[in-house]
Amino acid sequence: MIKSVLIFNNQGKPRLLKFYQQIDTSMQQQILKEIHSLVTRRSDTMCNFLDGSKLLGGSDTRVIYRHYATLYFVFVVDSSESELGILDLIQVFVETLDRCFKNVCELDLIFNFDQVHYILSEVITGGMVAETNINEI
Repeated sequence: MIKSVLIFNNQGKPRLLKFYQQIDTSMQQQILKEIHSLVTRRSDTMCNFLDGSKLLGGSDTRVIYRHYATLYFVFVVDSSESELGILDLIQVFVETLDRCFKNVCELDLIFNFDQVHYILSEVITGGMVAETNINEI
């Protein structure tokens, strides 16, 4: 199951936060800061999978991310999800955003947040993958 989807820039400013579990706002901010510090320290040649900390849910949790230009697309999932499948899902999500916004950038996510949330809800519903076909989305 997908626990959360986070998109933030290189400075850690959130551009999209979607949690599929009930989490307090202050805890969400702590999770964002922790994930930002974990993924920004890694070089681009390193693996895109990380084990979760206690704050994220322990060893049962994995952090899977991709870095595109100035944005990090991060999915926090449990151990039942395939890491390569989630990487492919991130690629599908980014390509869908690219089609909708004609070469998506950070400003598109800021000024069209409602459309971005709608696209995400087409891809993921309730923490489960709903659709992976870009043409259907």
